[in-house]
Amino acid sequence: MSDTILEPRTGPDDRHHVQSMLMRESLLDKQVMASTESDVVRMLPDVHVVKIGGSSILDQGRAVTYPVVDVLAQLLKGGSKLILGVGGGVRSRHVFSIGIDLGLPTGVLAQVSVADALGNAHILGTLLSPYGVVAIPPEIFGHLLPLFIHSAPGVIFNGVPPYSLWEHPPEIGRIPPHRTDAGCLILGECFGCKSVTLVKDVDGLYTEDPKENPSASFIDSIGANELKKRQLKTLPFDEVLMDVLLNARLVRQFQVVNGRDPDRIAAAVRGEHAGTIVYAD
Repeated sequence: MSDTILEPRTGPDDRHHVQSMLMRESLLDKQVMASTESDVVRMLPDVHVVKIGGSSILDQGRAVTYPVVDVLAQLLKGGSKLILGVGGGVRSRHVFSIGIDLGLPTGVLAQVSVADALGNAHILGTLLSPYGVVAIPPEIFGHLLPLFIHSAPGVIFNGVPPYSLWEHPPEIGRIPPHRTDAGCLILGECFGCKSVTLVKDVDGLYTEDPKENPSASFIDSIGANELKKRQLKTLPFDEVLMDVLLNARLVRQFQVVNGRDPDRIAAAVRGEHAGTIVYAD
């Protein structure tokens, strides 16, 4: 944009105005919004976002967590730059249960869930500290993320998007729709990261919960629109991810892998198909 366009000018009313494409435009006008489509800068194009499940991995203790830590350590030592998000696990579910029983609104439930995920971030950060990984407090995470990721091989955050009291009310119930899966995908989109991987305790997406129905069919890959149309009874990730993915500009897919087979995490970071890929269609 040239200096001439930004030069303050005096209008008929003798007031100074800054010339811009959005001057005196309604930011709710669909045509105006469409005119803002343009290339988006990738701030961290070589960095991978990996979400480690709270209940599926960390809550399972040493037997499940340590092999995941070992694989993450190997990736870090091999030169991969990682942003690790964590979920709150069973403690967050307990807090949600108490809060719902007390009649707390969705925004308050979102705010109190941060503490449990942050605790898991410190746990994982401690285990990975020998490899130079740092856990970043939520209040400074976004602003200092590029500095930390260029200074350390990896960083850890609590995964919860900071909507807090401004969390969107869900269509059904009161559980916050934007939880740690959504926080990791939104972060990857904002910073233009190379990939987003969700580490769970299932091989990927199935037509039904495989823990309840062992004969459920595995879904190798699927478009977000098609997945929305199927209206599956349950999903291994936040349902809002489909809408986030469809509106994204930089991250066009994410992959769900089984952390009980940790080598799949490394495969996903290398760009291999190791679980279920959900893509924007």
